[in-house]
Amino acid sequence: MSDPRYPEIQRFEPLPDERHSRKAAFQGPLAGGADDVTPERWFEPDVVSRADAAGKPRQSSSRGRGRGLVAAMLATSLLGAILGAGGTYAVLRASGALDPATAAPAPTGPQLTIESNTSRVIAAVNRVSPAVVQIVTFDDAGNSAVGSGIIYDARGWILTNRHVVEGAKTITVRLSDDRRLAGSIYGLDTLTDLAILKIDPVADLTIAPIGDSAKLEVGQLAIAIGSPLGLPYPNSVTTGIVSALGRDIAVSADAASTSPTSLHGLIQTDAAINPGNSGGPLIDGTGHVVGVTTAEATTAQGIGFAIPIDIAKPIMQQALAGEKLSRPFIGVAYVMIDRGVKDQNNLPLSQGAWVHAEDAAGKSIEAVIVGSAGETAGIKTGDIITRVESQTIDAADPLQDVLVQYAPGRTISVEVYRSGQYVTLRVTLGTRPDGTG
Repeated sequence: MSDPRYPEIQRFEPLPDERHSRKAAFQGPLAGGADDVTPERWFEPDVVSRADAAGKPRQSSSRGRGRGLVAAMLATSLLGAILGAGGTYAVLRASGALDPATAAPAPTGPQLTIESNTSRVIAAVNRVSPAVVQIVTFDDAGNSAVGSGIIYDARGWILTNRHVVEGAKTITVRLSDDRRLAGSIYGLDTLTDLAILKIDPVADLTIAPIGDSAKLEVGQLAIAIGSPLGLPYPNSVTTGIVSALGRDIAVSADAASTSPTSLHGLIQTDAAINPGNSGGPLIDGTGHVVGVTTAEATTAQGIGFAIPIDIAKPIMQQALAGEKLSRPFIGVAYVMIDRGVKDQNNLPLSQGAWVHAEDAAGKSIEAVIVGSAGETAGIKTGDIITRVESQTIDAADPLQDVLVQYAPGRTISVEVYRSGQYVTLRVTLGTRPDGTG
């Protein structure tokens, strides 16, 4: 019932809900006549006063005493903290720990740096992706195929795979901004699955930064960019790691060949590589091209291969110089020596290139081609090639990878181990015939 002295006023603020879960615990006096229990919010002021017998408001004496006790406790704690801090400061100052001249030096040695892998991938992709092109080819029968390529020079030079463009009647190069240009084959590599294309130079071509595949390490970041599955998916990105180095594989023969093509010294990666990726770049975390994707394992997942960019560099330079694409040729068959080869054949050295060949029955045959650069220089079957110029020949630097650094016609020094002695020969490199395995 409302008081007639205070007319009712319509209020719009909602009434506070009772907290039923707490109500029983804080309601009514304690047994034995004690005053109300301490309220739920200990340190909030009691704004609701009680009325004494005369109707005059008064504060609860127990709450007043409680607040005084709490205030005393807080003051005591604060004083103790101040005194404790002052004592600690005095001890540290006396010990010289606070003196910059005598303070302990900062730790030295390797420091852990945490970097976002995602941000590295994004930066690398943004750097290279505009230089990646889609290549669409048509043969004489009207059959089409799609691959990828890498712009490496602003005059319209493109690096791709040989199998992407070989046999093509017409070639269309689709830039990252969707411009379409006619392409032509400048040359096909006689050593690997590589080719050079040429398009007319146009404005705003982005050039891919070329890296150094010799510095690759197993386990480092690897990023593939290309057009997997063809036209609808240009410039797709997949990531993984460098799974292994120096892999040798045999790929399916093309229509003009009767035997599989052997590819040597490849980079293995678990970055997804699918049909259409061929000819696209494999890049590192800094956004440099370190390989050209060329094949994937059809019987497994997460196994793809790329040709190291260092192998591609000589033909890239030949194209820029207007020269015919060619590779050096020494004209010997050989086996790279490892521990197993050494033990099985009772060889005197544990590394090098053993000049050796076998027939289908496993019988040793002549390993030096008649009339070749190797025969002319005096290399013999059974020799172990140990050095080319100043480069040691071993598992990390096999003979073929070292030879591709030199142009045909150049004379180089070749050290061989023969009958317990090291012999140095002068070899003038020939030109590798097309289709040589």
